[in-house]
Amino acid sequence: CSSLAIGTTTGYRLFSLSSVEQLDQVHESNEIPDVYIVERLFSSSLVVVVSHAKPQQMNVYHFKKGTEICNYSYSSKILSIRLNRQRLVVCLEESIYIHNIKDMKLLKTILDTPPNTTGLCALSINHANSYLAYPGSATSGEIVLYDGNTLKTACTIPAHDGPLAALAFNSIGSKLASASEKGTVIRVFSIPGGQKLYEFRRGMKRYVNISSLVFSMDSQFLCASSNTETVHIFKLEHLTDSRPEEPPTWSGYMGKMFQAATNYLPAQVSGMMSQDRAFATVRLNISGQRNICALSTIQKLPRLLVTTSDGHLYIYNLDPQDGGECVLIKNHSLLGSGKMEENKENDLQPPVPQSYAATVARQSTVPSTSTMPGYSEDGGALRGEVIPEHEFATGPVCLDDENEFPPVSI
Repeated sequence: CSSLAIGTTTGYRLFSLSSVEQLDQVHESNEIPDVYIVERLFSSSLVVVVSHAKPQQMNVYHFKKGTEICNYSYSSKILSIRLNRQRLVVCLEESIYIHNIKDMKLLKTILDTPPNTTGLCALSINHANSYLAYPGSATSGEIVLYDGNTLKTACTIPAHDGPLAALAFNSIGSKLASASEKGTVIRVFSIPGGQKLYEFRRGMKRYVNISSLVFSMDSQFLCASSNTETVHIFKLEHLTDSRPEEPPTWSGYMGKMFQAATNYLPAQVSGMMSQDRAFATVRLNISGQRNICALSTIQKLPRLLVTTSDGHLYIYNLDPQDGGECVLIKNHSLLGSGKMEENKENDLQPPVPQSYAATVARQSTVPSTSTMPGYSEDGGALRGEVIPEHEFATGPVCLDDENEFPPVSI
């Protein structure tokens, strides 16, 4: 979550997300029009692009050198692409192709997958396991967990009653979050076992289309956004261990009554009644637009990033201690020409609430990417792990040129 890639009618743009105040454009290309997929391999100069002009062709570029590494064509429209430092996955409506990213050799073709019209799939960014998740049914919420390294199915998870709408791994590939098309319940499973760990309810009043589901890098938080104006952030914790006492209110009293009642109810019912509520929320000033969220650490503080399909990036402060309503601190326009122009009209700078000021004072307790276990900029290697020489074998991708991957921090 340290860079942003956008496809436009004229090409694509890459941005660095290292600062709140300034949005740095890393690269802009206008060589291919109508780009609808652009995936960058972490902070490297490897980028994969698919255009509406040739929707069946994947182009792999080295954007710093301005060269095309290779291109591959498939039998039907490419719906999504996922990649880590070991594997590149191409998802079509009824098949999935797994390539070895070192030399782009096709390792496996998974044919006759259930119709997957949105190209829904998730790939662990941790190349040590390279787990792939995709729908196992077009009518129910079954998830197929596939090991991208051994090229074998690990397990199937009966996650939801209805068809799946969103999937996301945490940074080390030990947890998988899912949501169905109803969008009311989000579940988190252990990987590779598939046991249910958490269940969050984002609302019961209406069905929503969840468009973005993402963990924070330290796996403490899970963010879900939809076609509504509300973004929910859930905290992955057991409430009995760390949730403070409810205030002496009617709702707090009723909450305790329901909690006590769960001891005498069937498991299915009690599970529904003991759902966690959102730890933090955001109310966007737009509704009905597709958006993508990220939980990132920028300038040593946790931030929620929301990018909308109309070309804006909203940056919010997230209080990791008390949660609550997140505060909008910056709004960047992504479609300006040349140096990115910020949208001054909507550049809101509301007063920071006291709870967040207290968080800033406690910033030494806020995790940063350099101290998060299991994550490093090299693309998911465990901290301290020595990268094997064979992973940098010569091939069309040339991952070792121009320090594509910084050293692993120890």
